[in-house]
Amino acid sequence: MEKVQVTPEDRLKELGLSLPAPRPAAGNYVSCVRTGNLIFTSGQGTNEYRGRLGEDVSIEVGYDAARQCMLNLLTVLKEELGELSKVKRIVKVLGFVNSSPDFTDQPKVMNGASDLLVQVFGERGKHGRSAVGMAQLPLNNAVEVEMVVEVEDEEAGLG
Repeated sequence: MEKVQVTPEDRLKELGLSLPAPRPAAGNYVSCVRTGNLIFTSGQGTNEYRGRLGEDVSIEVGYDAARQCMLNLLTVLKEELGELSKVKRIVKVLGFVNSSPDFTDQPKVMNGASDLLVQVFGERGKHGRSAVGMAQLPLNNAVEVEMVVEVEDEEAGLG
């Protein structure tokens, strides 16, 4: 009996999620850069979540914002790779949380992005992470996330 391969896109569907349309760059940069088998993404905020954690945004809403940032990043990867199954490993996630001076729960907020990666990629989605508080983010975004991803070598097996 042939084993059916469940793709990351299938897992997103099972979670009731779909990838949003790509967001345009807000400056003179590209959404990601590939060097060798690594993709470095630019930071992604959201169009939906604005404000500062510890003042006008709750941890729960911040979690949702981080999750949406990750969906935006997955759109970037899908655009670059054609299919998310080419992701070999999520290497590093860096989360910036728009925080009041006394807010210290940035890791709880960033779990929104990290939890989604593990739900979508399983073991390949486990990653190193930094979650830092910022005095302000562009457009008053509640959260911004970037990541480094290892992808399958397209040259492998050729030759």
